[in-house]
Amino acid sequence: EVDLEERLHELDLRSDSDIPDVPPPTDSTPEILKRALSGLSARWKNWWIRGILSLAMISGFFLIIYLGSFMLMLLVLSIQVKCYHEIITIGYRVYHSYDLPWFRSLSWYFLLCVNYFFYGETVADYFATFVQRREQLQFLIRYHRFISFALYLTGFCMFVLSLVKKHYRLQFYMFAWTHVTLLITVTQSHLVIQNLFEGMIWFLVPISSVICNDITAYIFGFFFGRTPLIKLSPKKTWEGFIGGFFSTVIFGFIFSYFLAQHQYFVCPVEYNSETNRFVTECEPSELFQMKKYSVPPLLQPVLGWETVNMYPFQMHSFALSTFASLIGPFGGFFASGFKRAFKIKDFADTIPGHGGIMDRFDCQYLMATFVHVYITSFIRGPNPSKLLKQLLILQPEQQLSVYKTLKSHLVEKGILQPSLRG
Repeated sequence: EVDLEERLHELDLRSDSDIPDVPPPTDSTPEILKRALSGLSARWKNWWIRGILSLAMISGFFLIIYLGSFMLMLLVLSIQVKCYHEIITIGYRVYHSYDLPWFRSLSWYFLLCVNYFFYGETVADYFATFVQRREQLQFLIRYHRFISFALYLTGFCMFVLSLVKKHYRLQFYMFAWTHVTLLITVTQSHLVIQNLFEGMIWFLVPISSVICNDITAYIFGFFFGRTPLIKLSPKKTWEGFIGGFFSTVIFGFIFSYFLAQHQYFVCPVEYNSETNRFVTECEPSELFQMKKYSVPPLLQPVLGWETVNMYPFQMHSFALSTFASLIGPFGGFFASGFKRAFKIKDFADTIPGHGGIMDRFDCQYLMATFVHVYITSFIRGPNPSKLLKQLLILQPEQQLSVYKTLKSHLVEKGILQPSLRG
């Protein structure tokens, strides 16, 4: 047993020492910003660079929101591809995979396969009427999962054929690296789009809460931070963590109030096959209709109110913003541990002062999963619109059978009167 422990210890030391140093990312800060901030200390220079770039990214995000849900989907897809590229590139550099046959080609091939599967599922769910009108698409949707599996098997066989004796272990490292990266990026981005179809508010409030928490935690930590929070991220402090929590909860509550007033944000995103456009028009559900609530007796003397008018969704926003500020940061801590394990400061140098795209979206992916689980557990009920689309795909005799069964059921419940004929 002692020998085994010593061998395991030696393996741990060897694995740490075998990880080569990755070349540090280059400074991508625009020259105009460098000259403008040249007189400041490094700490304040980083503050201004992060602040200016944050405002630019938020402005661009609002512009894409204005352009509509389709542009948001393209944004999510673009971010997914870039995050995948950043993580795969780290593996490529860390493990010196330059000589591996087909590695990069297979990595991108698997990305296409997985995206084909997930987005094909989305098309089958939300674009059934559109697909029904085009015979060539009917075949692709009918056998979608078989085609997806066949594509994946092709990549799997290509990987096996590419195995070279002197690179066996390294090739399997990278095979695992690719699949874990796919799990982190593609699966989560698919859930983000699923949330978007439930209504833009389910997309905007969670994402904005994470952004708000990231910014306010940085501000509170910058000015008041004294107590280290976690060893993985030495710059994170308890003051920033707590200040970010309260700021995010207040922001989520107020932001939800303004979004809940507009159909554009609260209605499910649906595809209109007649106009070939995404539409957000509906009668808002009870979640987005103002209701009167009694204020808890303990808070009545403080607030001076006995009742308060608010949207039910604002109660759900409290759960979303709480997760974004208490659990969401652990996605960032996980990313920090990953970067420390492979001796890198940032995933890339795409955004000056921020690092790579993955550095800004490490918490968003964890948030996307929570929102999807939250919606399916506490919000989403039977969807008559989606069920009707599925019925329209059936053959006429199948539709007639469903009609007769439903009619018989309604007659038995006394909702419909039985017909006079036998």
